[in-house]
Amino acid sequence: MNRDRIYLDYNASALPRPAARAAMMAWLDCPGNASSVHAEGRVARKKTEAARDALAAVLDCPPQAVTFVSGATEANNTVLQPHWKVNEEDVVFERLFVSAVEHPSVLSGGRFPADRVEILPVDGDGLVDPVLLDARLGETGGPALVSVMTANNETGTVQPIAALADVVHRHGGRLHTDAVQALGRMPVALETLGADAVTVSAHKVGGIQGAGAIATASGVAIPALMRGGGQEAFRRAGTEAVGAIAAFGAVLETSDTFAEEAARIRRLRDWLETELTHIPTQSTVFGQKANRLGNTSCFALPGVRAETAMIAFDLNGIAVSSGSACSSGKVAASHVLKAMGVDDALAAGAIRVSLGWATTQDELVEFLRVLQTVCKNSCPQGQNEAA
Repeated sequence: MNRDRIYLDYNASALPRPAARAAMMAWLDCPGNASSVHAEGRVARKKTEAARDALAAVLDCPPQAVTFVSGATEANNTVLQPHWKVNEEDVVFERLFVSAVEHPSVLSGGRFPADRVEILPVDGDGLVDPVLLDARLGETGGPALVSVMTANNETGTVQPIAALADVVHRHGGRLHTDAVQALGRMPVALETLGADAVTVSAHKVGGIQGAGAIATASGVAIPALMRGGGQEAFRRAGTEAVGAIAAFGAVLETSDTFAEEAARIRRLRDWLETELTHIPTQSTVFGQKANRLGNTSCFALPGVRAETAMIAFDLNGIAVSSGSACSSGKVAASHVLKAMGVDDALAAGAIRVSLGWATTQDELVEFLRVLQTVCKNSCPQGQNEAA
């Protein structure tokens, strides 16, 4: 990473932490296959199991509940299938409910037929209403699978997962939560969330791209999506990406620092949003009234289009995002903001700033300097007055 540039797009992919880089480089010196019985294979297996232990400790679940996969998209597609085993009994889900603000890998419905997938609306802050979910599940015959992300990648809004889990379980269903953005930024203990399955990804927390995981509650077994060999206790075939997994584990072994780090980052984010109010045009911060991740700010300024702003930031050495960065690589209307009822014109100017472990206040000062220039050049006459 060129440290002459300012990176403020941690929700797309965090800068690799030093511990992750060191673990990956160490693996490159001994790149064994974790399924091999020779010395190199045993080293690879040891690294994989150490990472499994580290993730299990963070999620507060047994290590055998953790299955490593290639990333969150594979993890979500594995979980979102209509057949599970619960306490050794086959369960067939009649319907899949997903929130309107989910990642595309969840909105695609996994392996459910389209006519068995229902989208749950959200309010103006992007939250799913447990009362509404209760009503919908009451109208559905048979058990349902419900998927609601822990925290949104665009706005940082944190969903009431424990309350939603209570509703789902009362109706005999099961809850999956995509905790990709939450890991490392808030507590994600499996039992506290109340989820039956949690999916996470290494590179969002400062690991290396190419590793993710599924963690399941006691008694829950999800059929393998990738089939072939017996890796991951036959839950996911294919040679494990040991280097990326080892890097993931190295990051998670420093989890005792996450809370302090998150508090520092929240202070920076709150300072940034206070400074936005001093820009001579009215800013709108999306989801501001809700509980949000402390590292995320998604906002818009009237008259400033996201495409224009992103080009200006990039030319000035600053990486930010507009909406989700995971789809086509193009700036398009945000399905999250649309679901929240945001006006199209305002949504077209949405800029997402997501902070991380290496972010400094000096970087945010430079970001604000460039934003002032963008606003001065873009905002219509008459709007450059103090809000």
